[in-house]
Amino acid sequence: MFLASSFMFVDSHAHLEGKQFQADREQVIARAREAGIDDIVAIGNGDGPGSLDCGIRLAEQYEFLHTTVGIHPHEAKLPTDGDFQELERLARHPKVIAWGEIGLDYFYAHSPRDVQQQVFVRQMELARAANLPIVIHCRPSNGSEDAWDDCLSFIKEHWSSSGLGGILHCFTGMTVHAKLALDMGFMISFAGNVTFPKAQRIRDAGKAVPLDRILIETDSPYLAPVPHRGKRNEPAFVKEVARQLGELRGLSTEEIGHETSSNFYRFFSLREKVNSP
Repeated sequence: MFLASSFMFVDSHAHLEGKQFQADREQVIARAREAGIDDIVAIGNGDGPGSLDCGIRLAEQYEFLHTTVGIHPHEAKLPTDGDFQELERLARHPKVIAWGEIGLDYFYAHSPRDVQQQVFVRQMELARAANLPIVIHCRPSNGSEDAWDDCLSFIKEHWSSSGLGGILHCFTGMTVHAKLALDMGFMISFAGNVTFPKAQRIRDAGKAVPLDRILIETDSPYLAPVPHRGKRNEPAFVKEVARQLGELRGLSTEEIGHETSSNFYRFFSLREKVNSP
């Protein structure tokens, strides 16, 4: 039986620095705390070069926020050598716990594929040097698994030997993709789209991934879960992701919250905040 004091949740991936939260960011964060969200990872991509410290600036204001640094595949065509040097410096900040989100996006293709791949590999090299795990963004082109094939291949060739692992964020692949990543030391993070009616393959993965390898996230302000779909997403809504995973696995929302929080603190070697059930 879980005691009330053990109920807590971690939003392992939220974009809180953006203009969507400019008017009421403090209230959004306050609502998350009131909802039992104990930690939030404020992803630090921003808009690419010129805003690479955005997550750090936000995390410095709140003890319970952690952050990342990195170039998103959308902005892969933008960074200079100086920007990569800035990332190396920023990665040493004590609030930075991972490098990301990085990876491949063949759906929007805001940057050419070959440039995305080069920047992906370069950032894996920098993350290895910084001794940080990586947070992966992977989105294939329509009706294809091309980005998954390439992304997992690059991880196997350039990253798996580091032993640092990482997170497949906002997982949208098939169970086979999750298993390949699990074999390379990755955690699998589920977002609000696991609640969408047509997202059966994500739910299939949500049932198949071992419970001790799962994280939950909102990817705020995107992908608000049912029953908030169509609205701006925010960290307080991560409990709906926990609820859906709980329904899939025969567990309560609070049990999923407890387990995924424990997974988060363990993976990042952070102070264990979750009471034993």
